[in-house]
Amino acid sequence: MKLEALCAWEIGELVNTKKISPVDVIKYFLDRIEKHNKKINAFVYTKPEYALEKARELEKRLNRGEYCGEFAGVPFGLKDFLPDKKGWSNSHGGVKCLVAIDDCDSVFCTAMEKAGGIAIGKTNAPAYGFRGATDNYMYGPTSTPFNTKYNSGGSSGGSAAAVAAGLVPIAEGGDAGGSIRMPAGFCNLFGFKAGVGTIPSVCRPDAWSATHPLCFNGGLTKSVKDAAILLNYMNYEDRRDPYSLPKTHDFIKEYSIPVQNLKIAFTEDFGIFEIEDEVRTIIRKAAERFSELGCTVEEYKFNFKHSANELSEQWCKGITIDCALDLNHQKALGNDLLKNHREDFPEEFIYWKEIVDSMGIEDMYKFNLARTDVLDQFENAFEKYDLIISPVSCVASILNRNDRNTKGPEFINGKKLDSLIGWSQTFLANFTGNPAASIPAGFSKDNVPVGMQLIAPRYKDALILQAANLYEQKFDWKKFYPEL
Repeated sequence: MKLEALCAWEIGELVNTKKISPVDVIKYFLDRIEKHNKKINAFVYTKPEYALEKARELEKRLNRGEYCGEFAGVPFGLKDFLPDKKGWSNSHGGVKCLVAIDDCDSVFCTAMEKAGGIAIGKTNAPAYGFRGATDNYMYGPTSTPFNTKYNSGGSSGGSAAAVAAGLVPIAEGGDAGGSIRMPAGFCNLFGFKAGVGTIPSVCRPDAWSATHPLCFNGGLTKSVKDAAILLNYMNYEDRRDPYSLPKTHDFIKEYSIPVQNLKIAFTEDFGIFEIEDEVRTIIRKAAERFSELGCTVEEYKFNFKHSANELSEQWCKGITIDCALDLNHQKALGNDLLKNHREDFPEEFIYWKEIVDSMGIEDMYKFNLARTDVLDQFENAFEKYDLIISPVSCVASILNRNDRNTKGPEFINGKKLDSLIGWSQTFLANFTGNPAASIPAGFSKDNVPVGMQLIAPRYKDALILQAANLYEQKFDWKKFYPEL
């Protein structure tokens, strides 16, 4: 049986019905990681002994007749970025001087373990998660398994590559500007970013530190059903998060409710982004699938007051604030990391950190004006439409560099842009907190997957899942995963 071809829920079902042993499942995927990880550089380390011990414990529960959850025995990857598994190590995205021991479990890790999953290792990410590609000075680039010359996207690129390559059926993502949706796009996965308040985000010492822009924990999956099950476990109220909402949904039941006659606003570029012709063609064809399913898809013209470059600049400033504060607080305690370990940090990060250090109240006002512009443009569209569809990325692929500092393009159609995230259309939904997702749209001439973005009104997470499920029935992207 080729377990790598199965979704997480399918493996969980086999384990719960004792058609396969959880120990055998873990051994199977550990073997695949051993054989294939070097080709794509998805995992930075694994914990075989830990995973096998947990599998044996699960087997004892099964032998006692227990039901062990929808993801029973399913191995999962954790993102090597923020703390997500107590007692394990993280590098904050390949920053050598920031290597530390995790002091807590992430919401994703807790949810997966409640659902019966077993942590198997950590996946690659860029420094501070601060770009739409995955590469860093410690571990190097991660490739999409469809064409290993090209990057898997970021910042959850290690997780996306691991799932697409069949090294694990499901893996952790974090999304502050598209870090779930961009790698999902480049790896032919379903990448769901929840709306604000659906999944708690508890930050300390500053409870509001994940809100400029809004940051989200989540996962990378092969199917909408896997994402719905995961969301059901991650969705709960935690009042230590000032935005956390009460749990009012059963996403496992709701994701498959048929939706009809959806009105969809289609845009290639939000009126502000430069985009490659190849992406434009693929996304238009993918959007037509919704028309074939009975939805109304209409071109919609946005009228932003800010340019794409102005918005990406504000995003870069906002996401750097807490990183800069952390480094400045360390310096005040006598640990000047940028002075003593400058070589560990990408120059692009240092550039934005120095800009943020000089910001004043007028700069924060401009940041909020940009966010307000995005909010108003989204709400204007949602007065008439149920969903917004756009490309995930403005480019079809990103070639891996050999300097451990892979970025996106600096120019599209001769127009200059920010190479960290300015070529992506995903960060807009992080300014506002709208639920959004990437669904596979097709393939470029270089056989790199292209993602299509869905954005829904706030608090309509279930609608994203329902629309994606409708699309999945028409275009079963799961049959396209490569043999390694």
